Amino acid sequence: MEEQASTARVALKYGVLASVVIMIYTTIINIAGLSQNKILSSLAFVFMIVAIVLAMKDFREKNNGYMTYGEGLGLGTLVSAVMGLLSSAFTMFYMQFIDNTLLTQGMDKVREDMERKGMDDSQIDQAMELSQKFMSPGIVFAIGVFGYVLTGLVISLIVAAIIRREKPVFE
Repeated sequence: MEEQASTARVALKYGVLASVVIMIYTTIINIAGLSQNKILSSLAFVFMIVAIVLAMKDFREKNNGYMTYGEGLGLGTLVSAVMGLLSSAFTMFYMQFIDNTLLTQGMDKVREDMERKGMDDSQIDQAMELSQKFMSPGIVFAIGVFGYVLTGLVISLIVAAIIRREKPVFE
């Protein structure tokens, strides 16, 4: 009986690779002062999609051309979990030691958006106070990991349905 490819090994490979790319990309965006640009910031999800697709194709290739839907879903979710852990850890490190003004810039942008919507000062202060509670390092890390895993799960649901190739029953 042939040995099947390991989903964990493939997920670790592509999760680490995509995380490094995202870390470099994020650092460039932050240094350029474009971290508040929603379009550029959300481009990191394109890296996640590419990593999941490449991981599934690699796994299928190593598995004699076959991958079940469940294997693909698990693999994609695992890739996104690795990416979430590494990228969130990097983000925390970056905000704590490299550029500790990043969080303040984000909070200032939120305040400006609320003022633009016409909210009064008491509402803005209350919302900012609540937002500040969710900006502790542990919560930011947990939300980052959860966000990556949830997004990766949704992406994997779609990609696994497209890339899967079931082994014939009578082979």
